[in-house]
Amino acid sequence: MIASVERSQVSGEVAVPPSKSYTHRAITISALGTGGSVKRPLLSADTRSTIAAAEALGAGIEGEEELLVAGVRGRPVTPDDVIDVDNSGTTLRIISAVAALTDGAVLTGDASIRRRPNGPLLKSLCDLGAEAFSIKKNDCAPLVVRGRIRGGRTILDGRVSSQFLSALLISCPLAEEDSEIVIDGELKSRPYAEITLEMLEEAGAKVETDFGRFFVPGGQSYRLERYTVPGDFSSASYLLAAAAVTGSRLVVRGLRPSKQGDSAIVTILREMGAKISWKEDEGDLTIEGGDLEGVEVDASLTPDLVPTIAVLGSLARGRTVVKNAEHVRHKETDRLSAMAVELSKMGADIEERADGLVIKGGKLEGARVSGHHDHRIVMALTVAGLVAGDTRIDTAESVSVSYPGFFEDMAGIGCRVQVGE
Repeated sequence: MIASVERSQVSGEVAVPPSKSYTHRAITISALGTGGSVKRPLLSADTRSTIAAAEALGAGIEGEEELLVAGVRGRPVTPDDVIDVDNSGTTLRIISAVAALTDGAVLTGDASIRRRPNGPLLKSLCDLGAEAFSIKKNDCAPLVVRGRIRGGRTILDGRVSSQFLSALLISCPLAEEDSEIVIDGELKSRPYAEITLEMLEEAGAKVETDFGRFFVPGGQSYRLERYTVPGDFSSASYLLAAAAVTGSRLVVRGLRPSKQGDSAIVTILREMGAKISWKEDEGDLTIEGGDLEGVEVDASLTPDLVPTIAVLGSLARGRTVVKNAEHVRHKETDRLSAMAVELSKMGADIEERADGLVIKGGKLEGARVSGHHDHRIVMALTVAGLVAGDTRIDTAESVSVSYPGFFEDMAGIGCRVQVGE
């Protein structure tokens, strides 16, 4: 599908969608425990993949605005068929580790998933007693997991994705024996691991850590009876950026302080010159855009913000630098390359580096650009189109991965955007 974007201003108010990261974890942990309810879940293509995978492993899940979960009480079953995660990397990594609590499973996904690396996770599952390998011997799906993790000690490479750590942290408490996970190198995207730990604690599990070493007692159980999913700062970044680059005033509802690393977008926008008033207890954030100034951003903890920051930098005065973002190359697409290529088509002065981007702000012009079948690329380029005008973005349907109502919400605050074949 093609999204056609014209120059626009935004105004009014909009409610941010629920967090994808919290929804994935709430579904999985509840399904592995006694069950319960997950209120205000994000129902997107990615989270529906996690629901389907949890059901394949024996859980019962029904509902829309509130998910009612019948849990497996620590005993997931061997699935009857291959688990297809579609485009969800989070589902692939977490459910691969959960599958190591069964007699075995095969997991695969779409073409993008079949290019994403999983070597550190496969190695750790083997260290902990399971047999886990890539059928094509390239560390990518299809993956086979056989046998069960018992516990033990593993050294996990932290430089590729924190999803590997989150997957182990969710599964290891249900192993028979204690587990020790030692992080080799810098732990990328640490806030996502902190979200996992927060939810495990809420479910009654215990993990000891200094973020260099994680000690996980075995023989634990989960009890997450009622959980309400918070708002998603990753999705909010596009709404906030839309106001910032168009010099508009917008109220975004549903944003309360959170362990989500992408809550850093609030600080970044303030540093760039946007005026922000945040009633944290009520969850209402008001932003007024205007002249933006370039900034330097360390993306090691906030990889999903990189496309948004690239657009902001392209429209800000001066120089914007994104660094420590090499792990962004291992997402749905190589997001550093994709943003450099597509914003260049729109006239941006942007240099791609091994670990980031250097952008000299200026004027963007309308162009035909590609969304690379990547929801975050599509949404970021939509924001760029609000200033450039006459912008056409392909693979627009990919927003269903994390923000199914994105174009409707954008139109509701005044954006001139249409989606069609």
